[in-house]
Amino acid sequence: MITLADGDFPNPKPSAPPGMEKVFGGWVGWAKWIAVMSGILGLIACGIMMMLGRRNRSHLAAEGASGIVWVIAGISVASLAGGAVPMFFGA
Repeated sequence: MITLADGDFPNPKPSAPPGMEKVFGGWVGWAKWIAVMSGILGLIACGIMMMLGRRNRSHLAAEGASGIVWVIAGISVASLAGGAVPMFFGA
């Protein structure tokens, strides 16, 4: 019996159910592809907003410029997820 005083708790590594290794890898690949394409489209949209808002629509230009930060932050989180999550959870 394991007690709290022992401090030796079981900590098994995560393992995929049988047959899910290839399926889940495909899902992760699709999600990364969608994230990259969304990031590209987001940056293009921000650029268009900045171009259209250049004259007499400064609010639109400012929204486009501030959107760049959010798009880059989202791309960063999506691209780091595959390495960061296993690092934190010991996978």
